[in-house]
Amino acid sequence: MRRLVPWQFSAKLYLVPFEPVQREIVARAPEKFRILLYRRMMLRIAERIARSNRALGLITGDSLAQVASQTLHNMAAVGAAAHMPLYRPLVGDDKMEIMDAARKIGTHDISAEPFHDCCPIFMPRNPALHASVEELDDAEKALDIEGLVRLGIDNVAIERYRYGAGRVEKVESFRSATA
Repeated sequence: MRRLVPWQFSAKLYLVPFEPVQREIVARAPEKFRILLYRRMMLRIAERIARSNRALGLITGDSLAQVASQTLHNMAAVGAAAHMPLYRPLVGDDKMEIMDAARKIGTHDISAEPFHDCCPIFMPRNPALHASVEELDDAEKALDIEGLVRLGIDNVAIERYRYGAGRVEKVESFRSATA
């Protein structure tokens, strides 16, 4: 976040603990759809937060065909979970273009670090490459969608940053039961 704030002067970061949501999806949904169902839940949680802030849409970092969840079919099936506009400014960029842009704004090294928030045991061995909206809707019938959204929202941590006088300052950090 500290790398992005100089480009926008202020920012609010919502940190949603997602592991409990992942565990519920793993327990109740077909393995091949896990990543897509995680992404749909992330969109729903992000949309709830966005609406509470009167945002007019969601922006993702999707880039067509970079990973299994970003095939055209899968992006359409995942995106169908959102009810507000979904913007994908990187959709046509290739990996090298995205990495060059990340270097320019100073986020490349951070984004290239191995991440520990997505446990390998939650990943499917053979992810779906061409899922349909109907298949994902059907897979979600075993889930309490509203309960899982609430689980994410109820435990969100919020950090606020601002940029001024050539430096980034964290101005606030708190937990909120209502994003």
